[in-house]
Amino acid sequence: MVFLSDFSDSRDVWARDDEAAAAACDLLVRYRETRARSLALAAKLDPEDMVVQAMPDASPTKWHLAHVTWFFETFLLKPNWPDYQEFDPDYGYLFNSYYEALGDRHPRPQRGLLTRPLQAEVLAYREHVDAFMGQLLQSEQAKTLRDLVLLGLAHEEQHQELILMDVLNLFSRSRLKPAYDTQWPQTRAGRRGHFRRLAGGKVEIGAQGGFCFDNELPRHPVWLQPYEISDRLVTNGEWLAFMEDGGYSRPLYWLSDGWALVQAERWQAPLYWENKDGVWHQMTLAGMQQIDLDAPVQHISYYEAAAFADWAEARLPTEAEWEFAANAGVLEQCDDVVWQWTQSAYSPYPGFKPQRGAVGEYNGKFMVGQMTLRGGAAITPLAHTRNSYRNFFHPDKRWVFSGLRLARDVNAQTDADNEESFAVDVIAGLSAREKHLSPKYFYDAAGSELFEAICHTPEYYLTRTETALLETIAREIAADIPPDAALVEFGSGASHKIRLLLDAAPQVTTYVPIDISEDALQSATARMARNYPRLALAPLVDDFTRALALPSAVRGSNKVGFFPGSTIGNFNPHQAVAFLRQVHRLLGEGALLIVGADMAKDEPTLHAAYNDRQGVTERFNKNVLARINRELGGDFNLDAFEHLALWNPQESRMEMHLVSRIDQLVNAAGHTFAFKAGERLHTENSYKFTVPAFTALASNAGWEVAHHWVSDAPHFAVFNLRAVPLNTRD
Repeated sequence: MVFLSDFSDSRDVWARDDEAAAAACDLLVRYRETRARSLALAAKLDPEDMVVQAMPDASPTKWHLAHVTWFFETFLLKPNWPDYQEFDPDYGYLFNSYYEALGDRHPRPQRGLLTRPLQAEVLAYREHVDAFMGQLLQSEQAKTLRDLVLLGLAHEEQHQELILMDVLNLFSRSRLKPAYDTQWPQTRAGRRGHFRRLAGGKVEIGAQGGFCFDNELPRHPVWLQPYEISDRLVTNGEWLAFMEDGGYSRPLYWLSDGWALVQAERWQAPLYWENKDGVWHQMTLAGMQQIDLDAPVQHISYYEAAAFADWAEARLPTEAEWEFAANAGVLEQCDDVVWQWTQSAYSPYPGFKPQRGAVGEYNGKFMVGQMTLRGGAAITPLAHTRNSYRNFFHPDKRWVFSGLRLARDVNAQTDADNEESFAVDVIAGLSAREKHLSPKYFYDAAGSELFEAICHTPEYYLTRTETALLETIAREIAADIPPDAALVEFGSGASHKIRLLLDAAPQVTTYVPIDISEDALQSATARMARNYPRLALAPLVDDFTRALALPSAVRGSNKVGFFPGSTIGNFNPHQAVAFLRQVHRLLGEGALLIVGADMAKDEPTLHAAYNDRQGVTERFNKNVLARINRELGGDFNLDAFEHLALWNPQESRMEMHLVSRIDQLVNAAGHTFAFKAGERLHTENSYKFTVPAFTALASNAGWEVAHHWVSDAPHFAVFNLRAVPLNTRD
C-alpha cells in the first residue's frame, strides 16, 4: 500500500509557496483539494483491490479515478483550452460512463476486465489533466467556466462516495472480510426517533441559490397535508424486531416486485448482515462488526424500507415532506449517516428542462423507474449535500448507504402532549355531527390528579378490586414467568401495581416502563431504582400504542407484558385488537401478557362508579373543557354543561358525555362551535367484558388465554395471555 501513500493527507498535498495566490483563486484550491481526496481514498487500497469489479453495478477504483479525470478532459479542457494535448484517444472509449452523445464506450459490466491501462498510467493521466486544469483555472476563462467546473467537482465527490460503496461490496464478498480502514468511525448509537408534527400547507421545495444539480430545479410550490415525521432514523434494534416478527417471510407487508426479490434472492436481513452463533454482525468499512442495536439500520432497498414502514403502521415520507421538515430544523441524523428512501418516484419537477448536449444527460435521462433518496451518508464528502439534493437509485439496490425514517398521516391517535395535535383534534371533534373528544386529553396535570382522587372514592371499585386481586394471585402469575425475564409495562405512569409482581417474581431481571411522559417516567424510574437496587431498569419514552422496538438491554430476555387498570376498555374492539397485535409484534411469539379487564356487571354498580356522590368524576369530565380554555383560548362555561355517565348495553360499555344545558356558541382554537340545549359531547368509553368475549378479542390478536382470575363482586378479571403465531392482520 505504498503507491499512493504520499497522497494520504489531502489537506497538505497541494500546499504551495504562493499560498496567497492560491487563496485568491478559490476555485483552483477547491479543485486541487477535491482531486487529492480521491487519491487519499485510493491510498488505503492495494493495487489488486483497485482493478476488481464486484458486480455489474459497481466499478473498480482504478476506473473511478480515470473516469472523473476524463470528465474534466472532455467537458473542460478539450473545448476550452487550445493548448491541451490529449493524453490517450482510447481513454474516451474506456472511461465514458453513459454519455451517448459522445460515442461508444466500454460495457459497464466489463469494467473489471480493464487490466490496462496500468494504475501508474491512470495516475499519470490524472497528473496530466491536473496540470492543464491548473493552467485553465488560472486563466481569464475560469470565470465563465465556473459552473461547469463546480459540476465536475460535484461529480468527482459523487464518485468518491461510490468508491467506498464499491470497495465495501467487494470486501464483503471475501471470506477474509478485510477492512478498508480499521479506524473507520462507526455510526454513533442514540435514542430512538420521536414523531414531529408539521402543519404542511403550501410550501416551496427545490434549490434556492448557490450550486445545485439541474434535477433540483425549478423551485416550485407543493401542497402538503398535515403529517408527522420521525426526527431520527430507524435503528437496527427496530429492524431486528421486524425480522423476528416474520418481516422477511410474510408477503402482506411487501410490494409485489419486492416480495418476488425476497423470494428469488432469499433476503432474510439487510445486506452485509451475518448471523454468527446467534449474534448478528455486519460488514463495514472497518471490517466485520457486531450489530449495534441502537445505531441506524443501513444497506436496505426501497422495497425493504417500504415493507418495514407498512409493518410499523407508518409510511415513508415523500421527498417534499422530507425537504420541508429538514428546512424546518426538526430532523436529526439528516445528512451524516445514511441516505434515506422516500416514497417519491424520481421524476422531473414541473418545468424541468435538461440542457442540450452531453452535459444534459447528467440527470434527466434517468428520470424513470427509480426512487428518490434524501439527506446524505457518513461517506458523503462534507458540504456536498444540501436539503434540496435529490439522490436516486433503483428500488432493489441495497449496496447504497441507505436507511429510512418514518412518516405518518395525522389522525386522532397522535401525541396528546402536542399542542397542535390537541387543537386539530378539538376542531375535528367539535365540528363533527356527533361531537366527541378523545379521552387521552383528560390527562393533563390537573386531570391526572383528579383521576387519582377518583380511584379513592367509595364508589370507584376498579383500582381497589384489581389491586386486591393482584395481591391474591401474584404468586400464581409469577409461577408462569420464566427466568431472566424482562417485565414490560405499557403506560406505566407511577409504576405502582408493577411492584406486586416484582415482589413475587425475583426471576425478573429487567423492568421496562413505557410512558409518553418523560418527566413521569424519570420520577417513577428513580423511585424504582431506590426500591429495587438489583433490578435493571430500561425506561422507554414512547406512545405505548406505537412502540416499535424494546430497548437493546432486553435483547435475548424472555418478555412479559403488563397492562393493568382495564385501560384495554378505553379502546373500541377494533382498536383493542390492533393494540394487542402491536404488543404481539413487540414482545414476540411465546411472550406473556398480563392484562387487567373490568367485567360487565349490574348497572347500578357501574352507574355509581362513574357518578360518585362527591362529584370528582364530574370535575374530571369537565376538566377537558377547562384544558381547552387554558391551552386553546377557549371560553367554555363549565357550569353550562352537565356531566352524564350512562350504560350502553348494546355496546357493553359505560359512556361519559358532557351535555349542553342551553343553546350556546363556544369559541376554541380560533373556531366557533354551536351547541344546542341537550346536545352531547362524547368524552369517553369504558368497555366491560365477559370472559368469553375477552378470550375471543385476544384470540383475534394472536393471544391465547393461559390462565384467568376473576375477583368477587364487583367482578374484575386478570388474564395471563400467551402469544401464538400471528399470520394475518386487519
